[in-house]
Amino acid sequence: MSFYINNTNQNKPGPICGNALNGLCEKVLIETTKVFDACVSQTTDTGVVLQVTNLTPASPALPLTFISAENTPGQSATISNLVIERLETAPNYANVSLDVTIPVTVFYRDNNGVLGQGTSSVTISKNVILFVPQPAATPVNITAMGIFSSTIGSYTAENTFTVTGCIEIVLKVVAVVDVLVPSYGYPVIPPCQVSPTQSACPGTFEQPLYPTATNNVQMPRF
Repeated sequence: MSFYINNTNQNKPGPICGNALNGLCEKVLIETTKVFDACVSQTTDTGVVLQVTNLTPASPALPLTFISAENTPGQSATISNLVIERLETAPNYANVSLDVTIPVTVFYRDNNGVLGQGTSSVTISKNVILFVPQPAATPVNITAMGIFSSTIGSYTAENTFTVTGCIEIVLKVVAVVDVLVPSYGYPVIPPCQVSPTQSACPGTFEQPLYPTATNNVQMPRF
C-alpha cells in the first residue's frame, strides 16, 4: 500500500475531515525557507537575440533554420546586478532592481536537414516593488525562477537567432528561518504495494523510523 492505496490510518497526509484541531499533539520547530513576498511577471518579448554555443552535432551546415527555444531543464535562473532601495515613505518596502539570466536550449535544422541543438541564455532586467523585512541576523535573499519559450524566430547571423519569446519570471523575498508550527506528530508510513513476484522480508526491524523523545513530566532544575 502507500499513503493513498488501501490505507485507512488517520496519521497520513491528505484532506482534513471534521475538526482540524483533533489530533494536534505538539508544537514543532522547523527550519524552513519563509517567503515574505513574491510576484510574477509574464511578457512577450520581440527581438530577443540568442547567441548559440555548444552546437550538437558540431559544425552544422549553414544557414540554420530556427525550430524552437526553451529554458534548459535542470538549470536555474541566476541573478546579477541586484540593488535594493528602501522606500522612504514605506521603509518595509523596497524598489528591487536586478537582471535575471535564464539558461536556454535552442533547437534548429541545418541546411542539410539535420536536426541539432545548442545552448544560449536570455537576460531580462526587472524593477519591482516588494515587501522586504528589516535587517536581522538571518539574511534575507531575493530569488528568481525563469521560464522561456519560443517557436518564432529567424537566423540573423552566424550561430545567432532573433526570436519572439514568452517569458515568465517569479521573484521571491525569502529567508531561512525557524518556524513553530502545530503538528499531528509523525505519519505512519505504510508498507509499499509490491507486485506478486516480490516477497516481503521475513525479519523485523526493531529500530524506530523516526527519532523519539519521552516528554518529561517535570522540567529539570539546574
